[in-house]
Amino acid sequence: MAAAYEQGTPFGLLVEAAVVTGARYSQLARLLVQDLLADPAAPRLMMPSSMKGKGQKRITRRPVPITAGLAARLQQAAAGRRYDEPLLVKPSGDTWKQSDHSRLFRRAAAQAGLAEKDGEPVTLYALRHSSITRQLLAGVPIRVVAAQHDTSVVMIERNYSSLISDHSDALSRAALLDPLAQAPQGRDCRKTR
Repeated sequence: MAAAYEQGTPFGLLVEAAVVTGARYSQLARLLVQDLLADPAAPRLMMPSSMKGKGQKRITRRPVPITAGLAARLQQAAAGRRYDEPLLVKPSGDTWKQSDHSRLFRRAAAQAGLAEKDGEPVTLYALRHSSITRQLLAGVPIRVVAAQHDTSVVMIERNYSSLISDHSDALSRAALLDPLAQAPQGRDCRKTR
């Protein structure tokens, strides 16, 4: 994120929004000024749906929580713009288009030492994977993670099952009950009621 801000504030805001929300680039590019709800106690973005899948789609918006810091930076960047204008814009003030971020992200990733993973270039989409992973590891219910990321429980289970099983031991262990460990000292556990 720091490397993205070094490319310029508009790109830094785009990357920070991706880090915080885990949204797809297409969703971030469609955000409007009115989608920023900068309530200091519970700031959020009304994130547009992704338009994935077949058939004609209707764009719906769903509240996604963001940090107070991101809300303040977005509010400052959007000052003076109409409510129906894009929230995240390029340095020129134009809307981010399909591949406008690719070159900038490659440069920022290289600067951060994250240019490649398993021989493949790291893309902005990796921030979505990080967000989903972070929420799963924090114990956020999978249904909530799916809703926040505009995907399904089935897709999360399909794509993140190894992550879920890798950490299931620690999660399950916290809920184990060992009744003999709870027995009072010096008593026969069979005689306690």
